[in-house]
Amino acid sequence: MSYPIDKKFVIAVSSSALFDLGESDRIFREQGPVAYKAYQEQNQNAILDKGVAFPFIRRFLNINERFSSEQPVEVVLLSRNSATTGLRVFRSIRHHGLDISRAAFTEGKSPYPYIPAFNASLFLSANENDVLKAIAAGYPAGAVLPSSVVDDPDDEELRVAFDFDGVLADDEAESVYRNGQLQQFHQHEQDRSHIPHNPGPLADLFRKLAFMQKLEDQAIEQDRNHKRILRTAIITARNAPAHERVVTTLESWGVSANETFFLGGMKKDRILTVFKPHIFFDDQKNHLSTSGKDIPMVHIPFGIANRGEPAKGPAI
Repeated sequence: MSYPIDKKFVIAVSSSALFDLGESDRIFREQGPVAYKAYQEQNQNAILDKGVAFPFIRRFLNINERFSSEQPVEVVLLSRNSATTGLRVFRSIRHHGLDISRAAFTEGKSPYPYIPAFNASLFLSANENDVLKAIAAGYPAGAVLPSSVVDDPDDEELRVAFDFDGVLADDEAESVYRNGQLQQFHQHEQDRSHIPHNPGPLADLFRKLAFMQKLEDQAIEQDRNHKRILRTAIITARNAPAHERVVTTLESWGVSANETFFLGGMKKDRILTVFKPHIFFDDQKNHLSTSGKDIPMVHIPFGIANRGEPAKGPAI
């Protein structure tokens, strides 16, 4: 019997984010749902390749191996597939050794309304339209962007990187910046350096990752040889004096990141290629590019930075 879902730290993932469904999506778009269903039924035993979110999800689930008595985390599948066409997805999940047992198959409809039903702190999908709807409804969601998938089995650590404004915090400061000049932005943030920002879409996710790190702190107290498996970073374009309000906000939440970077306009690639996160969340697509194209990027289509952005992504 599974533990109650409301007691878990839950991430929801679509099949399009977890696996490479490029060929399946092409058939759906070009030939329609009948041909797509036939294709999936004919290939039920053909294992799907890893998708952009796979390295992150695999390592996230590994947290349960370190805390076997608590079993604190869970991943659920939210899929536009039907239960029939979803058989291939679950067989691929089993083949890759992922401990995923809960799922919702919505047969072509967007699955985002079920995010709160599963107590999910994040929904990852390659379908940007589904993510936009989730964000508009006030749910935590991100659209995975195409990249090469690197899943080094010898690298057990889970590294998660976040932008700050529009991701962990709301878009108040971004709105000031876009409606004024850099000098006005710095003055606005300096005047409010003692006032925490309101939470953004992924604030709850960050807090729960911080709680996992506190469990690791306790494990290290009991066993000095315990090796940490979770590392977080905040990578923001802010610099001094606007940095103080970031610190104030995190302190008010009772959390912190392992590494924090105030780049002052430097390209984030310079940090990402060193930190090598298994997932990086940013609200601006112009920040979500790397020379190597091998860092899993997730777009958070929230706030003023994304008004008027067109939706796109796989149909399935």
